[in-house]
Amino acid sequence: MFQPHRKSPFSSASDLLASSGDYLRLWEVGHSSIELISVLDNSKTSEFSAPLTSFDWNDVEPNRIGTSSIDTTCTIWDIEKGVVETQLIAHDKEVYDIAWGEARVFGSVSADGSVRIFDLRDKEHSTIIYESPQPDTPLLRLAWNKQDSRYMATTLMDSNKVVILDIRSPTMPVAELDRHGASVNAIAWAPQSCKHICSAGDDTHALIWELPTVAGPNGIGPLSMYSASSEINQLQWSAAQPDWIAIAFSNKMQLLKV
Repeated sequence: MFQPHRKSPFSSASDLLASSGDYLRLWEVGHSSIELISVLDNSKTSEFSAPLTSFDWNDVEPNRIGTSSIDTTCTIWDIEKGVVETQLIAHDKEVYDIAWGEARVFGSVSADGSVRIFDLRDKEHSTIIYESPQPDTPLLRLAWNKQDSRYMATTLMDSNKVVILDIRSPTMPVAELDRHGASVNAIAWAPQSCKHICSAGDDTHALIWELPTVAGPNGIGPLSMYSASSEINQLQWSAAQPDWIAIAFSNKMQLLKV
């Protein structure tokens, strides 16, 4: 993932790229080279670092990155100083995804089946926004609507549904998008619209949805659909070029014009 703002704190002529796996790594991308500039280890007590499952870059304060890990924690990094700003035991089980909603507010999903919201100004408390209807069904992905921060979307393990949440009304989804024929693997809100979201899954389909003000009696159907040649594992909706969506499947990546 590239830094939200082009200017890197390390070099005004380069972009900054982050990746995660065993550690959070920062890369400086120049015109003709890519250089590893930082390896950030979230482990405080052991020589071994628990694998990271996901991370998100803060759009409002781009010196801040949040990571999630199988060790039940979320870690907030100040990448300019290269130090941990805070580390929270976020869930009872592995944390699978993290997403920023505001400068100091982020959400996470976990194998414990909950969506939780944390505020860095009150680190002792969190708010449970949603829990899986079946006990201990893991939640795998979380996406926070950048145009309307009242809304989030999440996916359940081995489920064809995308669950849309309103943080003002905890526990009850405002909509469930269930037209996929198999498990949903990836979700992304439109960067320029608060009502559109894209989902992709094992049914080889990428679906774009428009959320109505009030759902009809037959539920919500997709606005458009694209079929790939195999299961779609990941997607990104470009913030810089919002008419384009990238999907990844098999050994391929494709760009879709919205």
